Amino acid sequence: MKQEIEFRDPVVQSVVNKFVDRSDVGFAKYGKTLRNDQSDVFIWLNHLQEELMDATLYLQRLKEEISTLREEKALLKELNDIDVIDAFEVRVKKRGGHYYSFTIDEEN
Repeated sequence: MKQEIEFRDPVVQSVVNKFVDRSDVGFAKYGKTLRNDQSDVFIWLNHLQEELMDATLYLQRLKEEISTLREEKALLKELNDIDVIDAFEVRVKKRGGHYYSFTIDEEN
């Protein structure tokens, strides 16, 4: 069956294309469409549960990745607020664009 669709939203188009690709993979693997699958309802429920469990694992991994990236971004921001003038002077920018200056005594 072929159908032409005009998409106004490229995000929707991308998702629809993924559905079609996923359907092709399933047909190649099982040799039938979902319409023709006569599996018991509990088999379908089990497949759904496994997919949702996988999705939860992916969500957790992504949340951890985002947390790590946020921490790295905050650290980089802090480092960008530090200017090393020379071996004996460091300036740290504070809010409002003002700086704290620290001078290191050569003798100590």
